[in-house]
Amino acid sequence: MGKRGGKKGGRGRGGGGAGRTRAQWQDITREHEKFERYYNEPEFIPEEEKELFWATMRKDLPNSFRFTGSRGHALAVQQRLIDHHIPEITSIKYEDEFVEPPRPVSWYPDQLAWSMTTPKNVIRRFGPFSSFQKFLVAETDVGNISRQEIVSMIPPLLIDARPGMTVLDMCAAPGSKSAQLMELLHAGEEDAMVQVTEQIKNGTAGPEPLGPEGLNDDGRSTGLLIANDSDYKRAHMLIHQMKRLSSPNLIVTNHDATMFPSIKLPPLPTTDGSKPKNRYLKFDRILADVPCSGDGTARKNVGVWKDWTPGNALGLYSTQSRILVRALQMLKVGGRVVYSTCSLNPVENEAVVASAIERCGGAANVKIIDCSQELPGLKRSPGLQNWKVMDREGRMWNNWQEIEEHRDQQGINGLARLAEGMFAPTGEAANLPLDRCMRVYPHQQDTGGFFITVLEKTSEIKAKPESSNVIPKASVAALAAELDSKKNEVDGKPLEKLESLDDLVTPGQEAQEELAKNATVAEAAHQLPYSATLDAPTPVSLPKRDADDLEEEVPAKRTKLDDGSEVLVGDRPVHVPAPSVGTGIDTTGDSTPATSAATTQPFKKKGPRQEEPFKYLDPNHEELIPIYEFYKLSDRFPRDRFMVRNAEGLPTRTIYYTSALGRDILTCNEGQGMKFVHCGVKMFVKQDAQRENVCRWRVQTDGLKIVEPWLGPERSVVLTKRETLRRLLVEMFPKITDDGWKSLGEIGEQVKDIPMGCSILRIEAHGGEDGLPEAMVLPLWRSLHSLNLMLPKEERRAMLLRIFNDSTPLINTTQKQVGQTEPTADAEDIALKEENAELGQEAQEDVDDRETYTKDGDEEDRFNSTV
Repeated sequence: MGKRGGKKGGRGRGGGGAGRTRAQWQDITREHEKFERYYNEPEFIPEEEKELFWATMRKDLPNSFRFTGSRGHALAVQQRLIDHHIPEITSIKYEDEFVEPPRPVSWYPDQLAWSMTTPKNVIRRFGPFSSFQKFLVAETDVGNISRQEIVSMIPPLLIDARPGMTVLDMCAAPGSKSAQLMELLHAGEEDAMVQVTEQIKNGTAGPEPLGPEGLNDDGRSTGLLIANDSDYKRAHMLIHQMKRLSSPNLIVTNHDATMFPSIKLPPLPTTDGSKPKNRYLKFDRILADVPCSGDGTARKNVGVWKDWTPGNALGLYSTQSRILVRALQMLKVGGRVVYSTCSLNPVENEAVVASAIERCGGAANVKIIDCSQELPGLKRSPGLQNWKVMDREGRMWNNWQEIEEHRDQQGINGLARLAEGMFAPTGEAANLPLDRCMRVYPHQQDTGGFFITVLEKTSEIKAKPESSNVIPKASVAALAAELDSKKNEVDGKPLEKLESLDDLVTPGQEAQEELAKNATVAEAAHQLPYSATLDAPTPVSLPKRDADDLEEEVPAKRTKLDDGSEVLVGDRPVHVPAPSVGTGIDTTGDSTPATSAATTQPFKKKGPRQEEPFKYLDPNHEELIPIYEFYKLSDRFPRDRFMVRNAEGLPTRTIYYTSALGRDILTCNEGQGMKFVHCGVKMFVKQDAQRENVCRWRVQTDGLKIVEPWLGPERSVVLTKRETLRRLLVEMFPKITDDGWKSLGEIGEQVKDIPMGCSILRIEAHGGEDGLPEAMVLPLWRSLHSLNLMLPKEERRAMLLRIFNDSTPLINTTQKQVGQTEPTADAEDIALKEENAELGQEAQEDVDDRETYTKDGDEEDRFNSTV
């Protein structure tokens, strides 16, 4: 499930203006009569704040960013900003005033989020900003900084995720919030692994895994994050965003969030010899940051001012409601769902929350959590208890009763897309504490607009079927009926006053155009178009199920399709075109249907994407045994979690490592219709070597931190001095033959006689001018004549800039010199050079993908254009 609004390919949301140049964006007038009239209603902004609200909405959004990764590493990168760049910037004067430097966001933990409001003309005029810009770009390229809007950082902070929990991000791309969730699942892991390692060294450890709750896999997190997106391409962009966190506790899926399927778990053994019951995964925490019209992003996405229409919110309401209901179905009792949008429209916010709670049995089953005391320093407003709804013609309605009366007297004109659930709840539901929802307005702290609600599931639920009074039936027939009711009017004009024949269209034609507009919003949100969620005309009764399957987590019936026939999804039929691979349809994961509305899945020209399968290796596989012996891998490190990505299950190029729960899910759901896109961290990569008896499997940087505490000391190289690290970063293939090792200082003696193959460079942190600020572990390859730090060029440059404030060009001694006919490197060095090029290509692909999706998500790519 992708993010919201905007036309496909555009930068923003809410009809965001695809194809416009920067100049055209700047030329857009930040005025819109309906937009302003709607939010000038007294329910939204107090009268005394309205002038400031609209003045802020018309200003550009400040740049903001967040330090990512493990807490220790993020703080180390942040310290470089504080120690070096902030003092330089604060010394600048412009028009006799000191320039305002970037400032930490007051309510974000550990000051890991920052914002800057410096005008462009100041940034371009002063040198220190050029240095600061290089720092931001370099650290962003390697994933240490995430360019993320401040308000989008809020939902993961309120979800209260902890190590050991199972977490689902239903609409995850581009991945900034998923990264925050993953950091929470690994919180404290570094310290826990150190403590466990010490216990093992001291001989005080027993045979069972050690560590605190949630980190009791010998200090490793036992939790899992499933990050889902319905758009295949954005799911892969999500992988690149998450890759720098190097977590084996991540699975990326590619499903429609309204019908996210059940995930099967291994059955528990029985003591009486009976057949084990099926088990399905329930989540501790779920983030539903749903597709929305995005009018809260008007400060960065100025297309909102031109393209805003109330129809965007009306068209997305049903999809949002279904996602939230599905989230509540998949949640454990006592678990939390955080529902959020970057829209200010109550139709997409309070109305969705109230409708979902009503479908799930009311406040007795789902509770709205009061978060007013959380995140001290964050200014926010309470949710609305009452609001008006604007129809697509700009008329305001106070309640559903007014709609019904108008329909009875004057017909359906302009009202086909309205539903009772879009209005404030009445009756018993009127007591629902919607004021516990959280609204963040732009003028309160110079941010974008956002809406967040935290829900707790207090008992098991059985969702009610959707009602047409709650969910609108926006079919061609309904819209055609609406147009027929206009009789002799087209767009409000009497036929005799039409200015041209272009104004005259048939009811069916305009209905199709209306659906096309709605589909555009849904398509940009990577949702099925609204017309694909129509009620099916013919009901089908539920089939009987075997008694062994009758359990609270039993999924709805799945039927494999190979001819496009009807199958059952939830409690209504759905016609799905036959896929090119017979994996069957993915259905709901609860005894209650994921959605009771039928969904027509349109054909795709290229057919469904086929991912390489996930195949786990036998712990005693012939390729693994030499790896264990070469690196002296501890018997305590789990050996049943190594995986490859090919149908044959052969370790030909890369060996991945996953968590135990990730392994169980991938193996139990193989061939069951689950669309897994990614899981696992690269642990070992095969390296060409031109000598016999050399272990060709090197430890990949991604997995090194996971396995490093369990490797023997035989392949360790210890480094403590700054200049030695700088030499390894700048020079890609320093020679170690003859007297070359002497130039490597403290590590020269260590690497001179070390056997060929991969070693582990352990960088120890020491104070003083010669010391390094942060402990690190990096892979080092010893070839016949040279040494190579196995890092792509982008990583090398970022580290040089961060640690040494050095932008020295990298030196590759294997390249031919002018007039030289033969290379100076041996075959091993050449192979290493090619490998380095591969590393660089991987990094460049990461950068290219990141640039692609930051233009369409929370991380607006504005550093290069403004800093």
